[in-house]
Amino acid sequence: MKLDFSFIIPVYNRPTEVDELLESFTRQTVLPYEIIIVEDGSILRCNEVVNHYEHQLNIKYYFKENTGAGLSRNFGMQKVSGNYFIILDSDVLLPENYIEIITNKLTAQYSDFFGGPDAAHPNFTHLQKAINYSMTSVFTTGGLRGGKKNNVDFQPRSFNLGMSKTVFQASGGFSGRKTGEDIELSFTLKKLGFSSQLISEAFVYHKRRTDLGQFFKQTYNFGKERPLLNKEFPKTAKLTYWFPSAFTIGLGMSLILLALNCAIPIVAYLIYFLLIFVDASFRNKSISIGFLSMITTLTQFAGYGFGFIKSVLKQKRLTK
Repeated sequence: MKLDFSFIIPVYNRPTEVDELLESFTRQTVLPYEIIIVEDGSILRCNEVVNHYEHQLNIKYYFKENTGAGLSRNFGMQKVSGNYFIILDSDVLLPENYIEIITNKLTAQYSDFFGGPDAAHPNFTHLQKAINYSMTSVFTTGGLRGGKKNNVDFQPRSFNLGMSKTVFQASGGFSGRKTGEDIELSFTLKKLGFSSQLISEAFVYHKRRTDLGQFFKQTYNFGKERPLLNKEFPKTAKLTYWFPSAFTIGLGMSLILLALNCAIPIVAYLIYFLLIFVDASFRNKSISIGFLSMITTLTQFAGYGFGFIKSVLKQKRLTK
């Protein structure tokens, strides 16, 4: 099958990020066939940014009322002319060979949908690089999504996800939920029998959040949504999803025990954070990023853990 790609990018109040993303499109070794920008009811519109690139790229711009990213992606997929859709978040940048890699991989090993990982660009701030480390490292929760090469159990995320037109038509695309809609879609597509793969070489540079407060809120929402997804798709539930909650509760208990002159549990945590510091410093060649990675990892576990526990308790109250 000849692959005819259409890129769908929902955006909400991020014209600067759209400018940077579109600029990365112009440097692709293989030019994209079509780009659809869906403005999701933004106050700060990016239409002027799009106009700047219309002579370099095959790009279309649509403005619609605010409904959230998932439904905006569906809106965009209804406007395309291609037969294979690639979903990107507006806060990513593409390496120069991104489209070339996807084209070669899907030609050699076709799958109905795929996911790709994310990475930190060399020009990102130290905090952004630390957040990226915490979200992707095997020493945190990065391995829970499935990080092995061509892992068929990989759960694609909406910042870097592709699907065929057939998949979209059969599934209806994303639901209207605000968080976890990409995980829900992955489970639905698997249930429908569509094939998937992780294209590990097709990574994007993902800015993610720019301060700890935003990062905590993001991970809190992720944690709050996971028990709901576990309930809807019980066969996908894993004991490892409890890890951030157990980690956070255990840290609190360790501090209490330390006050009671029992230091062994807190020493275990200190060793763990030392491991994070060393690994993050080595991978990023920066002691500063290593130090920040300890903070972002704690923020990630606390946010996700509290959100997860709150959602579980709420479900139990509703059940009673």
